[in-house]
Amino acid sequence: MVRADERKGPVRLLLRCAEMTIRARASGNRPFDALLADAHGRVLLGQGNVEVTERMCTGHAEAVLAAEASRRYPKARLRECTLYSTAEPCAMCAGAIDWSGIGRVVHGISERRFAELTGGDERNPTLDPPCRTVFAAGRRPIEAPGPFPEVEAETVAVHAGYGS
Repeated sequence: MVRADERKGPVRLLLRCAEMTIRARASGNRPFDALLADAHGRVLLGQGNVEVTERMCTGHAEAVLAAEASRRYPKARLRECTLYSTAEPCAMCAGAIDWSGIGRVVHGISERRFAELTGGDERNPTLDPPCRTVFAAGRRPIEAPGPFPEVEAETVAVHAGYGS
């Protein structure tokens, strides 16, 4: 795996998410992690999935991070921030991101690609709409560039074997 500090921009932070995802998975949780960065790329928050260890059905990394971000920062600041995640946020997480005020979401692989990796595994009861569809239903614009083919190999690697 290429180290996150060896790349620039969104790819650097997506690779950092991949590294953190390994830790989330090792803790017994599902393999997801999210970062929140300000407009300069400085990481403000990081959050792993806690669905299993906290026994919380809404414990997806992105939803928990969005909730914590909304407690710590005003919406005006969050509009300038970017949430990074290895995989595209599910519909629930996209809704939480919209409500939080976060202005941009960058993901490594699409939700559909992740579903291909996990098949019909009951641990990934995903909702199919892309995050852009959820964001478009909201009242404010949220940028959602991605997926990023430059990190697909690393992203697939951290999710390998999950759901099989």
